[in-house]
Amino acid sequence: MKSRFACAALVAAVFSVSSASADTWEITKLVPGSAFHGVHGLAIDKAGHLFAGSVAGAALYEVDIPGGTAKVSIPAPIGMADDIAFAPDGTMAWTGFLAGDLYARKGDGPIRKLASGLPGINSLAFRKDGRLYATTVFLGDTLYEIDVEGVKPARQIMEKMGGLNGFEFGPDDKLYGPLWFKGQVAKVDVDKAELTVVADGFKVPAAVNFDSKGNLFVVDTALGQLVRVDPKTGAKTTVAQLKPSLDNLAIDDKDRIYVSNMADNGIQQVDPATGEAKQIIIGKLALPGGIGVTSENGKDTIHVADVFAYRTVDGATGEVTEKARMHAAGTTLEYPMSATANGNDVILSSWFTGTVQVIDGKTGATRDMLHGFKAPHDAIVLADGSILVAELGTKSLTKVSGEHGKDRTTLAGNLEGPVGLVRGKTDEVYVTEAFAGTVSRIDSNGEKTVLAKELKMPEGIARGPQGQLIVAEVGARRLIEIAPESGQVTEIAANLPIGLTGAPGGLPTHIPTGVAIGASGVIYFSSDIENAIYKAVKK
Repeated sequence: MKSRFACAALVAAVFSVSSASADTWEITKLVPGSAFHGVHGLAIDKAGHLFAGSVAGAALYEVDIPGGTAKVSIPAPIGMADDIAFAPDGTMAWTGFLAGDLYARKGDGPIRKLASGLPGINSLAFRKDGRLYATTVFLGDTLYEIDVEGVKPARQIMEKMGGLNGFEFGPDDKLYGPLWFKGQVAKVDVDKAELTVVADGFKVPAAVNFDSKGNLFVVDTALGQLVRVDPKTGAKTTVAQLKPSLDNLAIDDKDRIYVSNMADNGIQQVDPATGEAKQIIIGKLALPGGIGVTSENGKDTIHVADVFAYRTVDGATGEVTEKARMHAAGTTLEYPMSATANGNDVILSSWFTGTVQVIDGKTGATRDMLHGFKAPHDAIVLADGSILVAELGTKSLTKVSGEHGKDRTTLAGNLEGPVGLVRGKTDEVYVTEAFAGTVSRIDSNGEKTVLAKELKMPEGIARGPQGQLIVAEVGARRLIEIAPESGQVTEIAANLPIGLTGAPGGLPTHIPTGVAIGASGVIYFSSDIENAIYKAVKK
């Protein structure tokens, strides 16, 4: 995350709504869910159990390898794990990337916080003598020794290494790891604070690990490759060609290699002798947030901001098509969390990176990438071709135009948690204020009219064929309809799997729940809890 935001606490009251209307809706799951919410660090304990971490899901999982399933081992919020490591005595430690915390637990004993105040805490590893080391990456670039008793503060060893990511101690007691930003693998003498490059020429190396024979294996996230490196000569051999967006790897006592893929929300088992890859677990979607719909010849196409990928879904069949994935070589994508669609324009936005991306909906090519926003939670194209951005960080709607969005003016300010945006019939727009619990109309002169209030965390919003507003009231886990003339609220569906708990160090809205409406009036919404897409059809 580029920066942090102080967010007002939400004080929500139950709003008196009308009974469910005479209309009844059939809710069906269009795209099935999956186990993780993006999968990152992997580790295997002495008993051969495989553990996997998720940052966005803020949970740590145990994976049933033969069964291809996963269960939560340590729940949110302290289960957030970008990386996992086991000490010689069996203690498991993990890093809470956004929160900046490092935790440890031995067996079924109590969970202990060993370090805090280290945003971007990423990789960690134990030495054979039980000492623990960790790095910050992306939000920092520092190597620390961590007190395993959790008493002393982290001791800084080195900094500005180039993104020392998923690492491990080798047979020579040196720390081997990838330098994410330099395309290299290096070894570090942690006692002397000396770094030496071992191998070069990677695109984006993400993690390394040793097998029982002393072979060093590296995953290249941009190229999707598993590479064997001779730690003495730096010679490289590609072992397996997988898909990009690889994150981590773990090797068991039989030298079987397990590799995680963020965009696939999955884990593969690779035979290093043959390069054959076996899928252990996978999802159709990674972590769907905001969605938009385009309709052509009676067919709805749902555009999904899937955090680690941009994907489309066939509104009739649920077939998923991947357009782009994070970290793939030659791909421009920055953790999309919201999506809107209008004509041939698909607009992706990410509060994590502060970006708004304009994509050609036909070709999938990026037409423009706009930076410098503060927690943009949604963006739409207006009638004049300008873009309106809901900036939660500035509590405003910002109108963007000019070359690469250089001209920016505030249309409306003092908004409490602007999350969802949708265009009206003419020049007006509608916005959800998640923290205030309101849905409002904003006219072209910036004048604001509150239509509905005392809602619980309204997020995604769409406008139907008759002008009705459909809103995901995430705090109440329901879908509602709002009449724009009267503000009357009608419940469409309740007890929905929406409202994933925000990860520590992030924003309360976390992954916004998306809502979109097809030309025929079919409602689509995303489930961040299940990683699924649902559709609601009026009976």
